[in-house]
Amino acid sequence: MDLRLIVVIALIAVALVFDYINGFHDAANSIATVVSTRVLTPGKAVAWAAAFNFLAAFGFGTAVAKTMGSGMIDLAVVTSAVIFSGLIGAIVWDLITWYIGLPTSSSHALVGGYAGAAIAKAGVGALIVSGWTKTLIFIIVAPMMGMTLGFAISVLSLWIFKGFSPSRVDKWFRRLQLLSAALYSLGHGTNDAQKTMGIIAGVLFTAGYLHTFDIPMWVILAAHAAIGLGTLSGGWRIVHTMGSRITKLQPFGGFAAETSGAITLFVASSYGIPVSTTHTITGAIIGVGSVHRLSAVRWGVAQRIIWAWILTIPASALIAALTYEAVRRLVGAA
Repeated sequence: MDLRLIVVIALIAVALVFDYINGFHDAANSIATVVSTRVLTPGKAVAWAAAFNFLAAFGFGTAVAKTMGSGMIDLAVVTSAVIFSGLIGAIVWDLITWYIGLPTSSSHALVGGYAGAAIAKAGVGALIVSGWTKTLIFIIVAPMMGMTLGFAISVLSLWIFKGFSPSRVDKWFRRLQLLSAALYSLGHGTNDAQKTMGIIAGVLFTAGYLHTFDIPMWVILAAHAAIGLGTLSGGWRIVHTMGSRITKLQPFGGFAAETSGAITLFVASSYGIPVSTTHTITGAIIGVGSVHRLSAVRWGVAQRIIWAWILTIPASALIAALTYEAVRRLVGAA
């Protein structure tokens, strides 16, 4: 086995490790609402979410993967050291924020890490402006869209069921929340697993194993399997923050949050925009909580989360840049 193939296999393994960590870090996005409303137990919820994370491999395209792999960083400057350093930047930041229970964006950690390593190698000219523009715009648009839809779906649901008894409403939405949780997990798998696919395709392309930037089926299946397994392992520290500390949810609120989040993710994925599933569902939960009164949202917790969002891209970029410099000095990576 030649050295180039060994490096490629190692990088793919690191990318799948990131995908697994993405899954357990972002498990809260998929299951926090359905667990906090007690529609499903934690064990059943992660199994439900993991199954739909994997099923998202079939029939949802690879537009996000292509944006992530070739639409944000100039492939001419991408080397094994750049990819490795970018992944390490994302992994380290994910583990730090998981440990302290902050629901930050694994997607933006990967974007920031990849960019930080590329800039360390070739300067800001390595960035492709068009890919970054839509990604940065959706840092604002995705949570706002989730918030607006969450508020609207909650109001509509309250209006439709205003003549029903609370027990009947609860019974209906406990059933509906199984559907909304499945849809959100499909959206989560569709957008998040594709980011790792894009990185793996970049590894294969720069090593000469792909002649056009297409995503092989085995890469699609591997990425979805890794994120599904990560979700199955759960990220309980963040589940608590997402499910109960931002606002108290009832089943109809959980349904509204998950449905609005799923719509946002499917819209973004169809346009090939890598968005944060964490930002999206947090915005949706805030929108649902604010239906009753603004004080129902614990804004202190929300503010702490927003600060973590702001720090994610620069922090992961810095970690990746430092990693790249360390690799360059150790092995003379170009």
